[in-house]
Amino acid sequence: MPPKLDPSQVVDVFVRVTGGEVGAASSLAPKIGPLGLSPKKIGEDIAKETAKDWKGLRVTVKLTVQNRQAKVTVVPSAAALVIKALKEPERDRKKTKNIKHNGNISLDDVIEIARIMSTRSMAKDLAGTVKEILGTCVSVGCTVDGKDPKDLQTEISEGEVDIPSA
Repeated sequence: MPPKLDPSQVVDVFVRVTGGEVGAASSLAPKIGPLGLSPKKIGEDIAKETAKDWKGLRVTVKLTVQNRQAKVTVVPSAAALVIKALKEPERDRKKTKNIKHNGNISLDDVIEIARIMSTRSMAKDLAGTVKEILGTCVSVGCTVDGKDPKDLQTEISEGEVDIPSA
C-alpha cells in the first residue's frame, strides 16, 4: 500500500488542457485522485480559469495542491502566446480542424512574448529568446511585420535588426 499523503505537503501537477473547456474527468483522475481531490471539480476550476484569456487554445495548467486545495495557474507555451497575439476570432474546436494561422504580428509583440518566456528559455540574452519565438512563429505559420520569421532571425544574427538587451 502506498504511504499516507502528508496534507501540508505542496504538490505541483501539470496538465495540458484546451482553454475554457471542461476536460474529461477520466484524464485528470489518475493525476489528482491520489491527492484526495475531485477530478470533476478541478476540471471545472481549470475551465473557469482558462475561459477568459485562453478560450480554444491548448495551454499547460499548473495545479498547486496543498491541504486538499488546488490553485490553478496557466503556464502558457510560446505557441499559445503567438496564437493569442494573432488576435484571431474564437473558434469551435469540434467544428474547425487543422486551422492554418496565416496572420501577421509585429516585432514588438514577439519581443513582449520573449520577455514572458525568458525565464523558461535557454538563451543567454533577449535576442536569443526572440529568435526562439521567431522559430515558433515559423511553426505556427504566421509572419512578423510582413516578413518571413526565418529572414528576421538571420537579420538579428547579422546585427541588422536591433533587439533591446533588457
